[in-house]
Amino acid sequence: MLFLMKKYNKFIALLILTIAPATFALAQSDGSQAYLIQPGDLLEVSVWKEEDLQREVLVRPDGQISFPLVGDIDARGKTVSELRAEITARLQKYIPNLVVTVTVARILGKRIYVIGQVNNPGEFVVNPGVDVMQALSMAGGTTPFAKLGDIIILRRNSDGNQSAIRFRYNQVESGRSLDQNIMLNNGDVVVVP
Repeated sequence: MLFLMKKYNKFIALLILTIAPATFALAQSDGSQAYLIQPGDLLEVSVWKEEDLQREVLVRPDGQISFPLVGDIDARGKTVSELRAEITARLQKYIPNLVVTVTVARILGKRIYVIGQVNNPGEFVVNPGVDVMQALSMAGGTTPFAKLGDIIILRRNSDGNQSAIRFRYNQVESGRSLDQNIMLNNGDVVVVP
């Protein structure tokens, strides 16, 4: 039996070494960035063949998650792969040859706000990769009274200061100055006067 277990563990290790580089290459070849975990996200963490170590965990407002035998881990700003590696490293002293899976069950941490002369102003929980035009669409479009040449995006920078980014709807709508249609960051506020 011990002989079979050693063979099986070697097979799993070989499989991981074979699949992982191909998966990494695919993730990098399309130019997309890996999702960064945000407070409010719901994660599923499981350890293969360990029923007591399979659960959903909420990323708390401080960015921490709690998991049995691991304790608290700061998940904020990490990729799923980075978090999985950290959980695996902490659990290896208790469980040899473990396989940890971490998935984002629900993205609830990236929030944007659209206010002013739109049909449905408010807070929107969004997936990564939402631009200004998409945000305006999510808010039901603009009202007839909107000043489409004076839209601004308020963004809080990493140093805590706020900046205002101009957005001229008419230019983007006509296919000019498309660089104005920026991707929105967590916490951005689109103001339509």
